Amino acid sequence: MPKWKLVTEFTFDSAHYIKDYDGPCGRMHGHTYKVRLEATSSTLHSSEYCPHPVMVADFKTLKWAKQDVTKGGLDHCVLNEVLPPEYETTAEMIAKYIYDQTKQKLPAEVQLKVRVSETPNSWVEYQD
Repeated sequence: MPKWKLVTEFTFDSAHYIKDYDGPCGRMHGHTYKVRLEATSSTLHSSEYCPHPVMVADFKTLKWAKQDVTKGGLDHCVLNEVLPPEYETTAEMIAKYIYDQTKQKLPAEVQLKVRVSETPNSWVEYQD
């Protein structure tokens, strides 16, 4: 059976602090987050922007988080004020949040993996 793997990367800039963290990360600070999304499917789909079943997922749909916070994304926000309370603002939980929100926008059959980096040398990957 054929399988396609779509990969896209983008960045967004946001501030955050980790609640009750004993150290510098407990104070407000910012990152340029780098996000890598991998979407895998054995079927091609249409999207809200293209009616033909010719893609695993639409790049525009996958990159929702890079939009300005006023347009529903995460760019130039304080993550502690935007993410629901069940998502603490660690890299792990930011990856899960992006995964959960993105997965809702995709056909159920599409498998998704999200990678979030706060620094060039450290990242987390999340998939369900």
